[in-house]
Formats: sequence, structure tokens, C-alpha cells
Amino acid sequence: MTDHKPDIDEVSGVETTGHSWDGIKELNTPLPRWWLFILYSTIVWAVIYMIFMPAIPALPGMGYTNTLGLRGHSDRALVAQDIAKLHTERNAASAKLLGASLSQIETDLDLQQFALAMGESAFGDNCATCHGAGGRGAKGYPMLADDVWLWDGTLTGIETTIRHGIRHMEDPATRLNAMPAFGRDGLLATSEIDDLVQYVLNISGREAAADAVNRAAPVFAQQCVVCHGADGKGNRALGAPNLTDRDWLFGGEPRDIQQTIFNARNAHMPAWQGRLDDATIKSLAVYVHSLGGGEK
Repeated sequence: MTDHKPDIDEVSGVETTGHSWDGIKELNTPLPRWWLFILYSTIVWAVIYMIFMPAIPALPGMGYTNTLGLRGHSDRALVAQDIAKLHTERNAASAKLLGASLSQIETDLDLQQFALAMGESAFGDNCATCHGAGGRGAKGYPMLADDVWLWDGTLTGIETTIRHGIRHMEDPATRLNAMPAFGRDGLLATSEIDDLVQYVLNISGREAAADAVNRAAPVFAQQCVVCHGADGKGNRALGAPNLTDRDWLFGGEPRDIQQTIFNARNAHMPAWQGRLDDATIKSLAVYVHSLGGGEK
């Protein structure tokens, strides 16, 4: 048996591992002591952490849960405590909100700021899916960031719409109207609908075929005036839109107007009463009212 003689690198004077690549020897340099100290410290810390904190995943016989640790720490419990604390803090402001009229809320700066913050949060959770961030709307979904309203744009009117919805048949107080599907239900001939499209284009200030407008005038008077008015400016009490402006919920191109008359557009908005508490509905009304011009 021969003694093992370490291979020492001539340049650095450090023992090698015995491995060599293209004449380059691999040095067997020990790890720095400070690095080893940190490594061993983290191992000790991990063991201590596993003893005191929830750490070890579920194992057979553990009931599909992790170890609880000696401290009994629970992030879920801490979050529940924070939420309970938040509810307690909000209850006082919510009670004050409920006791104030909508007009009083808008004249009380502190209460208004609370309502706006609460309303913005509720809007993001419940309304932005359809009406878009900041109430910008989309085709078929009303823009709320203006003062063009199908129904009532006052604080009270907005609260009523939020509370009872539109065409939400389960709520007897819902906003309700129904435009006939003049083409689908055979109430008007296709040619009459095409003429009505030209009539609507004309009263909204756009180029239209004069002959078609003249033919459509008596049809409009017979079928449409009852809701949209003789001048076509609509009727908020019925939720009938103004046809003389350039604001279109479902699009104002001739094809869009033709489809509206042919098939009708009776969209639905849910009633939030029962889903949201009264304070949240009030705050939503204040927030939505603030997005537009603040109609009185």
C-alpha cells in the first residue's frame, strides 16, 4: 500500500482535485468560512422555523393539513382580524351614510369622500365588467361618464336604477319598457324599416334619402312617436332614447339602426337590492353621479 501524495498546483500552491482539462488543473479550494457560517445558520434557522411555524406539508395521517407549529400562527386568522377591524371602522361611517340624504352626502366633504371611495371600490367589483373602468361603457353598455341618460340622471334616479335594475322582472319596481321587434315580429315590412332608418338618420342631422324620409314620416308618427316623441327627442320617463343626437347605445350606423328597429334592443341590468347593502348602493349612486356632469 502506497501513501497518497496530494497534487499541489505549482502556481497557487493549492491542492488540486486530480482533475485536469486541456492542461488546466481543478483546484480543491475550500469554501470561505463566512459562507459556510451563513449556510449552517440558515439550516439551523429552518429547523427552528419548522418547529414554531406552520411549515411541513400534509403527510399521510395528518388530515391533509400542514403542521401548525408551536406558535399556532395563522395568516388566515390574521386576515380575518384585519377584515373585522375594517368592518368595525366602516360601520360608523356607513351608519352616518345611511342616515344622510343623497344631497347631504354631496355637501358633507368627509362623507362624500367616504362614499366616493366606497362607491369606486364597489363599482370595480360589480359594475366595471359591463360599464368599463371609470364608467366609459362600450357598445350595448351605457357610458356613465357623461350626462346622457336614458332614464334619470339625478342622484335619486341613479340610486333607483341601481337598486331595482332595468327589465329585472323579479323586481316589481324595476325600470321597465320594451321596444317592439318590428321586423322579427312582422309588425312592419322590411321596406318600411329601411325607410325608418333614413328617417332617423335625417332627424339626427345626417344625410338621408328624402323620398324614404317622406314615406317614413307617417310610419314614425304611428309606431314611434308614443315613446320617442314627435320630435324624436325621447322620453326619460319611458327610458326612450333621444334619436336626434349623436349618442348611440348600440351604434348609430345605418346597419346598427336597422338591426335595432328589426330585432329591438331590450337590454337587462340586474337589480342590486338584496345583493348589495343600502350603504353600498348609496355610495355607488354618489360615485356614478360624480362620473358625469352631476345632473341635479
